[in-house]
Amino acid sequence: MNDEDERKLFRAAVRDVRPLRQTRPAPQRPKLAARAALRRADEARVLAESLDLDAADLEVETGEELTYRRNGVPESALRRLRRGLYARRDELDLHGMTRAEARLAMLDFLAEASHRGLQCVRIVHGKGRGSGDRGPVLKTAVNRWLRRHDAVAAFCSARRPDGGTGALYVLLVP
Repeated sequence: MNDEDERKLFRAAVRDVRPLRQTRPAPQRPKLAARAALRRADEARVLAESLDLDAADLEVETGEELTYRRNGVPESALRRLRRGLYARRDELDLHGMTRAEARLAMLDFLAEASHRGLQCVRIVHGKGRGSGDRGPVLKTAVNRWLRRHDAVAAFCSARRPDGGTGALYVLLVP
């Protein structure tokens, strides 16, 4: 085989081959320092929430009974709730949760209970005996969260067989 035959053979073999495009490598941009915009927003929200404490929130004791009645809710409804006369259709136990986990769980629970048209639910927050010197962390937080929640008409500490001062009966807005 001579050089001319080899060239013809080579050209026949690479006939369908197209050259690769030549692209320049992308210019390297300097990396910007990461900014924690969401963390800053979360910290600002927590700070605002901590500054918005009621005096009653700071004085909640382990064995103290909690009660709340929204304006316009009759006193008789709170008396019935306190006596356990409303059928509790669902319950949420917050034991072992962090404050943040408990808040999310409670908000989801109340939204679902409202969506289902439930009238009364029970929330178990515990008495705070495991919180040490900090006092009842979840009890205090749940007290504050429920007072601010639009779906809550009233709440009170449960009767002793249902958890006593470690649980609440929550009457929901119809």
